[in-house]
Amino acid sequence: MYEEMLNAHPVDCPYCGTGFELLVDGSQGSHVTWEDCPRCCAPIQIGVEVSEVTGELERLLLGRDDDVI
Repeated sequence: MYEEMLNAHPVDCPYCGTGFELLVDGSQGSHVTWEDCPRCCAPIQIGVEVSEVTGELERLLLGRDDDVI
């Protein structure tokens, strides 16, 4: 992981609606990962889409554990 590729993004929990900052690692390219909500501890599915050309974050998708991302 490259620290310069870690960026904080404001997001809302899809379960309880709590807003928090999510650190996203763009050095991994596009991927799906999981993070627990800091308030309700529910498992949040996170889809990270990174441009293959520029390496920039294109889209960040959050869903419940049974959502298809």
